[in-house]
Formats: sequence, structure tokens, C-alpha cells
Amino acid sequence: MPPFTDGRSLRLAARQGNFSAQTSGQAPDFVQANLVVVPESAAYEFLLFCQRNPKPCPLLEVVEAGSVEAVRLAPGSDLRRDLPRYRVFRDGKLSEEPTDVTALWRDDLVSFLIGCSFSFDRRLIDGGLEVRNVALGKNVPMYRTSIACRKAGRFDGPLVVSMRPFTPGEALRAARISGELPQVHGAPIHIGNPAALGIADLGRPDYGEAVPVHEGELPVFWACGVTPQEVLLRARLPLAITHAPGHMFVSDLREKHLREFSERLA
Repeated sequence: MPPFTDGRSLRLAARQGNFSAQTSGQAPDFVQANLVVVPESAAYEFLLFCQRNPKPCPLLEVVEAGSVEAVRLAPGSDLRRDLPRYRVFRDGKLSEEPTDVTALWRDDLVSFLIGCSFSFDRRLIDGGLEVRNVALGKNVPMYRTSIACRKAGRFDGPLVVSMRPFTPGEALRAARISGELPQVHGAPIHIGNPAALGIADLGRPDYGEAVPVHEGELPVFWACGVTPQEVLLRARLPLAITHAPGHMFVSDLREKHLREFSERLA
């Protein structure tokens, strides 16, 4: 199947059961988002967690209890069916990874859409940088770190980061380019030695797929929207739903309109 050129066609393919792969490099002009769905009884605490941890959890939209439509990001969308793959957590354990969560949906579920770094990959590429995982057709490598997030109620856990390798000069360009988009994680949090983040082996990511780091390159790390999945393991909610890592919600919002979109929400 050729790459999708827009968010709507990818969502429709996922809804019809025709696409269940990761979305890195797909619909490159359109903003992608992480999904976190929690019961209304935990929604305020999770909202507070996002506010206290804006680098890994930059909020793009909060969808009210029971609704399945991301009205601002993608009118007509269905959060139960429009992602290629989901994760279901029960009592702090990952229980399944379905491609449709319609049967699990309840009227008390609140959905959070959080900015994703896939949204700035096209800008990096247009800036003359190779995004290694996109070039190789792989999911981005993601790592659990030793950095603790700021706690909010029952939500607590380690920061997760994504990694893209660049030469030192390229790393500075990537930091400048991504720094213009704080709504999708912004500038990297660390460049260089992975041990400073508690990462022992770049060849063994906790999520996603490993990519080579060539001689003369440095690993560059961005805060990642998979962080809430680590937090959900510790929160032990009876039910929570997220995207599967790398299998994002692809919106109708173009990356070039992201700043204007955020200003309207302010």
C-alpha cells in the first residue's frame, strides 16, 4: 500500500480494517497525535499531569466524556476505530492490542490527544536532514529514561524519549527546527550520551524499532507521548486505552497551521 497523503484517507483505511501499520512517514503534512483515554473519574488528574509535564504531554484536544469525535483536529473522526492499532490497559497491565475499541467504549471515557514528534519529521526532512527511521521505513526508537515526571494524583512515572541520530551540526539544526513547534514536543531534551538519561543500550529500545547511529553522529532525544503509557502501568486504572506506540491518530490539521491552531485554543 502506498503512503497516505492526508489524515482522512488514513483514518478511513484504519476504520475499514485496511491499515494497521505504524504511521511514521505517513500523511507527512498532517499533525499526528498520541491518544490517551481514561475514565472521567481520573480525567482531572490526568489533565493536571499533562499541565505539569508539557514536554511529553502537549495537549492538542480534550474530547468530553462519551464522545468519539475529535471535533477540532478532525471533524467526523471516530476515536474508537480511526487509529491503526490501540493498547488496552486493565488494572495496570497491558491486556491487548486491538485495531478497534468500539466494544470497550463507555459513556464515561474522556479522550486526550497529545502532540506527536512525527508531526515535525517532514519539516526536518524539508530542512535537508535525514530522519533515519523514516528513511528506513521503521517506527522511531523510544526509550524509558531515569527521569521522573512531575506527579499528579495517581499519575506518576518515568519520562519516555524518542531518538533520531544526527551529526553535531545537524543536531543543532534539528533542535532549532523542532523548537519552533512546542505543540508537538518542541526542541530535544538531550543530545549525546544516552547514559545521562539512564539508557543502557540504544540497540534495544523499549518501544519502536532500533536504527543505526553512524560514526560521527550523536543520538538526539525528544520527550515522547508514549510517556503516559508508562504512567498508566503505575496508575492501575480499571480501564484505560491508548494508541499502540507509533500507531498514531492522524488529524486533518496541517503542520503549517499548528501555531495558528494553538493560538486559537489559548
